[in-house]
Amino acid sequence: MPQKTAHKTFGKPDEDRTFPNGHAEILKFAGAEIGRLSFKPGWRWSTDVKPIAKTASCEAPHFQYHVSGRLAIRMDDGTEFIAGPGDVTSLPSGHDAWVVGNEPVVVVDWFGASNYAKGS
Repeated sequence: MPQKTAHKTFGKPDEDRTFPNGHAEILKFAGAEIGRLSFKPGWRWSTDVKPIAKTASCEAPHFQYHVSGRLAIRMDDGTEFIAGPGDVTSLPSGHDAWVVGNEPVVVVDWFGASNYAKGS
């Protein structure tokens, strides 16, 4: 069966999830979900999303393109790095992240957005 043409915009997402210091805009395509995650300066997963997720660290795996801002990421194994504009990251379950500096962070997430910042 041929693939159907689709066109959507983050300006009119299928779902918009708001959480402290950020939000996730979700587009649904052919059974998959793509998210644009936006974080304000001061955002940190362990402070702002952990109370929603109710897990010790972020359990959502991510495959992300970093559009703007700088995001520090610390894996549960202690690996730590900073991702910035133009970077692509693949993160397995088990990490924390936070905004570095005063510029908002925007990432496009092709894997992991479906359950991001959803209560259990």
